[in-house]
Amino acid sequence: MHGSVQGVFFRDGCRRQAERHGVSGWVRNDTAGTVSAVFEGDPAAVEALVRWCRSGPEQAVVEHVDTTTEHPTDETGFAVR
Repeated sequence: MHGSVQGVFFRDGCRRQAERHGVSGWVRNDTAGTVSAVFEGDPAAVEALVRWCRSGPEQAVVEHVDTTTEHPTDETGFAVR
């Protein structure tokens, strides 16, 4: 996620949304001021989480979200890194 996405509770909000939708994976701040995440689960649930990421929490200003599809790595639970 690109924009004003660090220091605005983006990772914790993402964790809460992932748990709400039953999505596994992780989210972390990157040194470039962006946020990276991996989501695994039901495709509709993953898409719902990606949609949430396009706006993020109230304090965030998301400029754009880059997505790629990868093979699952059998993530369990959801971690804030």
